[in-house]
Amino acid sequence: MASAWSAHLSRRNLIKAGASAAVLGGGLAGCSSGSGSSSKNTLKVAFFGTQAGADAASAVAKPFEAAHPGVKVQFIATNGTDWNDFFSKLLTQIAGGNPPDIATVATEGLQLFAAKGLAQPLDDYVKRDAAELKGYFADVHPALVEAMMYQGHLYELPTDFNAGNMFYSTKLLHSVGVDRPADTWTKDDFYTIARKFAGKTVAWDWVVRLWGSWTSWMYANGANLLAESKWDGGDWLWNRFYSGDPAAAGRKGGWRWGDPTANSAATVEALDFMVQLKKEGLSPQPDVGGGGTLQGLFSSGKIAMTIGGGFWAGGLHNAGMADGSFDVQFFPQWKTQRHLFGTNGYGLFKTSANKDLAWEFLKTLVKPSGINALIPGNSSTPTRRSMMTAARYAGTGPDHWSVFYDTLTKFPNTAPIPAPPYYNALATALNQRTTQAMSSGNAKAALDGLQQDLETAAKAAI
Repeated sequence: MASAWSAHLSRRNLIKAGASAAVLGGGLAGCSSGSGSSSKNTLKVAFFGTQAGADAASAVAKPFEAAHPGVKVQFIATNGTDWNDFFSKLLTQIAGGNPPDIATVATEGLQLFAAKGLAQPLDDYVKRDAAELKGYFADVHPALVEAMMYQGHLYELPTDFNAGNMFYSTKLLHSVGVDRPADTWTKDDFYTIARKFAGKTVAWDWVVRLWGSWTSWMYANGANLLAESKWDGGDWLWNRFYSGDPAAAGRKGGWRWGDPTANSAATVEALDFMVQLKKEGLSPQPDVGGGGTLQGLFSSGKIAMTIGGGFWAGGLHNAGMADGSFDVQFFPQWKTQRHLFGTNGYGLFKTSANKDLAWEFLKTLVKPSGINALIPGNSSTPTRRSMMTAARYAGTGPDHWSVFYDTLTKFPNTAPIPAPPYYNALATALNQRTTQAMSSGNAKAALDGLQQDLETAAKAAI
């Protein structure tokens, strides 16, 4: 979920069994301090990104260190192309006997983090400090909290998130006589607009990955890669912090990802639409990876529409896009106007010798000052709705910044990306089969292959 792609790849845009075995069999990877387990006065935080990014993020610890004389919070960077790469390296680091106290963990890695027995449930801490955290939960949409739960337990307090919205170039849309699309625009409306760019410029582009991909069309078409259900439990949280909140109705103990459904008719239809757009010259062969190339093309005026989250606000501004030259709208409606999202937070390692101290630090990260320090320059979307203000986006845009949080409030069926404990295998297979579909033009054959891939990965993860 985040660089230009996001301060530490939030978003969206975060591996069990087979992938873990391969990783743990290798040598030590990633950037570790090489000093073994933390001392009682040092908290080690595994950070996804460059060391320069980790050093910048470490500024969030300064007030905590000042309030706890002698305590040092050390952010340790592990770079990678995506969350699955980060977690592969982190698992190797753990196997090498150098576990952190805390790790930044987005949606993609949450269930792995918990299923592998690495994460410490936060339930007892939250219950103990309920009075202190009441204001936080009142300020955070329950969908983001539920996404950080697994088998009835809460493993993280979310700090930032990104939903899959539609960014568009105002200049390019105006050039073909199109104003801002309506909030309730449809897939057909999108297609009509896209066709206006035929032979002129790229109407639509996306990246090959789980977040920011054709999967947003899959969600809009009422489909998913895996069967959806919820783990039981979580009443201790919902009754205490969200009593009477209609947005919390039906919330349980986290998302339970079931049997693969990658070749369902609606999923195939979604990917077929991408193949169609490419055949018509409205969309190119998509790039594989985090999305930096896509953002560069968009900021240089070569793409009319693309998927983006709140982190694009800061990224496009930093790329030099002028105020008003881009804007954002909800993703179009197909069978539904359901969106997907990814959220991010910091989790506590069960092996930490400093769990109580680490918990005190985690609480500082979800204060407005902590979130601001973690996502400077609108490099992601804060989970606290009170932080979503006109003043916040005055320096970066877009004009319709309210779309970022309104995605959660106006579309209550919006849900996290599918991220089971075998996420690494899922992400790898999805990338390979998506590339196959776009190269061959046969979405059904590629998704039949993906179905087999996911069935194999799910069995290996049992």
